[in-house]
Amino acid sequence: MATPIALTIAGSDSSGGAGIQADLKAFAALGVYGASVITALTAQNTTGVSGIHAVPAEFVTAQIDAVFSDLDIGAVKIGMVAEPPVIDAIVAGLRRWSPKHVVLDPVMVATSGDRLLVPEAVEALRTKLVPLASVITPNLPEAAALLDEPVAADEAAVQKQGRRLLAMGCKAVLIKGGHGEGAKSIDYLIDADHSLALAAPRVATRNTHGTGCSLSSAIAAGLARGEDMETAVSNAKAWVTAAIAAADRFSVGHGHGPIHHFHKFY
Repeated sequence: MATPIALTIAGSDSSGGAGIQADLKAFAALGVYGASVITALTAQNTTGVSGIHAVPAEFVTAQIDAVFSDLDIGAVKIGMVAEPPVIDAIVAGLRRWSPKHVVLDPVMVATSGDRLLVPEAVEALRTKLVPLASVITPNLPEAAALLDEPVAADEAAVQKQGRRLLAMGCKAVLIKGGHGEGAKSIDYLIDADHSLALAAPRVATRNTHGTGCSLSSAIAAGLARGEDMETAVSNAKAWVTAAIAAADRFSVGHGHGPIHHFHKFY
């Protein structure tokens, strides 16, 4: 039986809670072999980002070609892409290798509030990467930033923004409600045919570092295992909710600590 393999193309988080490190933990926790292409190094911990060092675009290309030429990649997750040349390299790589599933997490701002994307990169993300995505997974502020609109304040506004994001060319949009208010965190999965609301109890913890990275990776893991989009998203949402609920078992750092990727195991 073929081993399900997922690839993360993202930045490295030196504190281990988000980025490439979170992605590989999510893949492993969900029974999928993980490979990685690193787009940037960050000097960061649970309190914030103190430095970003971009990987040259040609070396991103070398990593992509090395992985795809050897491994049977079932799904790709794309996270932090700091600069336009790196986005161009990823777009060219995706066109060259045509992976079946692409999950794009448009990471613009860290949990700590630090900006991770230069303004020119936002436009490249919109016009070049979004159209290649099977699903994009913005949170409420990221959806608003992609559209140059205020943050959606109610379900009708979320649905409207979801439709506008679909018009950018992706096949589906998952707008995450973690930044919203109320007892439940509601995510909306929107595609050309229908919309699905996925509700989970809002967990009271400050240990949410890497939540978005881990959710998008969990979706990619499900797709790599052969699940359909709705199943992959539903399972990923349930898993990440449990990982947040278990986060306080950890005592890591002095800021927003990590979620517990391996909550099923220890």
